[in-house]
Amino acid sequence: MKTNIINLFLIVSVLFVGCKKTEEEKTVEKQKPHQSLDAPVAKKVAEELIAHDDTRVDNYFWMRLSDDQKNADTPDAQTQDVLDYLNAENDYKDAAMKHTDSLQKTLFDEIVGRIKKDDSSVPYNDNGYSYYTRFEKGMDYALYCRKKLEDNATEEIMLNAPKMAEGLAYFALGGISISSNNKMLSYGVDTVSRRRYTIYFKDLVTNETLSDKLVNTTGSVAWANDNKTVFYTSKDSVTLRANKIYKHVLGTDQSQDVLIFNEEDDTFSTFVYKSRSDKYIISGSYQTLSTEYRYLDADTPNGTWKVIQPRERDLEYDVAHFGDHFYINTNLNAKNFKLVKTPVNATTKENWVDVIPHRDDVLLQGFTAFKNHLVLSERKNGLSTIRVRKWDGNDDHYISFNDPAYFSRTSVNMDFDTNIVRYSYTSLTTPNSVIDYNMDTKEQTVLKEQEVLDSNFSKDNYVSERLYATASDGVKVPISLVYKKGIQKNASTPLLLYSYGSYGSSTEPRFSSTRLSLLDRGFVFAMAHIRGGQEMGRYWYEDGKLLKKKNTFTDFIDVGDYLVKEGYTSSDHMYALGGSAGGLLMGAVLNMKPELWNGVVAAVPFVDVVSTMMDETIPLTTFEFDEWGNPKNKEYYDYMKSYSPYDNVEAKDYPNILITTGYWDSQVQYWEPAKWIAKLRELKTDDNLLIMDCDMETGHGGASGRFERYKSVALEYAFMLDLEGIEK
Repeated sequence: MKTNIINLFLIVSVLFVGCKKTEEEKTVEKQKPHQSLDAPVAKKVAEELIAHDDTRVDNYFWMRLSDDQKNADTPDAQTQDVLDYLNAENDYKDAAMKHTDSLQKTLFDEIVGRIKKDDSSVPYNDNGYSYYTRFEKGMDYALYCRKKLEDNATEEIMLNAPKMAEGLAYFALGGISISSNNKMLSYGVDTVSRRRYTIYFKDLVTNETLSDKLVNTTGSVAWANDNKTVFYTSKDSVTLRANKIYKHVLGTDQSQDVLIFNEEDDTFSTFVYKSRSDKYIISGSYQTLSTEYRYLDADTPNGTWKVIQPRERDLEYDVAHFGDHFYINTNLNAKNFKLVKTPVNATTKENWVDVIPHRDDVLLQGFTAFKNHLVLSERKNGLSTIRVRKWDGNDDHYISFNDPAYFSRTSVNMDFDTNIVRYSYTSLTTPNSVIDYNMDTKEQTVLKEQEVLDSNFSKDNYVSERLYATASDGVKVPISLVYKKGIQKNASTPLLLYSYGSYGSSTEPRFSSTRLSLLDRGFVFAMAHIRGGQEMGRYWYEDGKLLKKKNTFTDFIDVGDYLVKEGYTSSDHMYALGGSAGGLLMGAVLNMKPELWNGVVAAVPFVDVVSTMMDETIPLTTFEFDEWGNPKNKEYYDYMKSYSPYDNVEAKDYPNILITTGYWDSQVQYWEPAKWIAKLRELKTDDNLLIMDCDMETGHGGASGRFERYKSVALEYAFMLDLEGIEK
């Protein structure tokens, strides 16, 4: 399922590896710890699932629990059976990995040791204040701070997250927002990891938290200009779909809030925000193929909302306000999107006028308007670009970058009347940098580059490459890879191949200090920019979804075959990693070509595709019919069933596999990977290692603390290194 943890997977970069051995080594391998242990055996309770005159028998359907069951003070019999099984899997994993405890500690210390403990963000200015976050040594969470834009200003700590998180197994802040008069702060808190936030308000003058509390929300609000009215989005309590927008007045109970909009189409979700100009409150409804926006004058919170353009099938658009116009990024007669503008008093599509026309070879991803400049975020040849264009047409240029594979994007740009645009830049060899760019003189000022606290680290010690593999249907698939300078690339070189490949979410070649623990031990790390993502434009995405979804899987396999053929590695040392929808990718390629991989990590994997998409009570299901298809339609049912990892597990050899999940996961429910490992263990014919790490306290994104998450990474790295025979 869709996930906001792609960035986390890229930071972690590598989680698992297995290794085939010579015949002599295979003899030794038979004495590995897991082979002397009794693996958990899940009970089988046959459940017949019937659709379109087709019957699937699911022996592990019983593992599903409702939220009410999970939250009950006293577990019922089914809940206890599930807990017993998950704990048994964790115990087995712990026993199988016990001999790596010291290596895990070494890795954890090494990974955390590269992180600056008293780090802080680059401040940004807004409405007379400078805002930033900072960490104090030993703290897992940040302090959220601001200072007035004046000499010798005193720091104000708006939120002390380390104190707020005390005693909590999980803690996440979201949606931090300041009222127009700078006096009130709103913020969302999630302590379960189900992405259901409670919104609180704090008086920044008195430092007192108000009694107002808004539960079951997305975590953020849009402030009206009266500094007391806010608009927020609530969630369906069962499906977690963001479906209603309410108006709340400070000092009143949530029960008195006024329902502004109810999104009744269960394939849509809704949201609300304030325009960068502070002129309008804007709400929107969206799904995979359609969007609709409404707007309200921020000075009149009790006024009437107006629709910008009524929703239409296959019509997508995003809205920003500038001057007397709305600027709209849309796919109207523009597969790769174009930028149009329309008067505020005439907003429907017949009034839209092109500003940046459609181009077949360039994807328009977004834009930011300044007083004298328009900044465009585009994608060309699979790479992100930043284009700067003067409104008067006297200048139009791209910011230049030198790495063969990199990622750039505009950063926080609150100031409107400025010739400076702030952006971030990173590559597989370059730590993330925050840069101010003068749009007139083209001068650049690096405000900060991520520090890597390792005396042996230098970006010059690593090499990145950009390659292209030919897919089975002749399409060229880009590959970004990195390795330490001087390593020998041959059949004995371990290589980890990562990808995601869904929702049009592009896999970006970012730097990862965590990844150094593998690169420095001889690994090549590669990213496959496969169809289903949007690296090569909107066509690339549409060629890897719905009834073309298998292109995602075959692209990944073709990239793996190419890397073997070109001598970067061999199937004896080829490893694969993907999470969430990327975990679906892992499950599919495991079934389609298990012999290509020596080890696979499937993180929070979406593997029970048919059953999940048939169940409209599960979060995200109805919202994603246009991504995967609706299996109530037999054509989609048959196609999904043909690739669904859980439905296609067979009695055959599989490589070493590590599966991860979280008990409170709202994106991919824990029972998908739990059922999958049970079925794999039942049917697989090999003696390779198969383990699952189920975090009983967190959800889709794992641990919330900035250091705590690396304990699981250290476990996964130790798992990999042990299989490779690397002991330190």
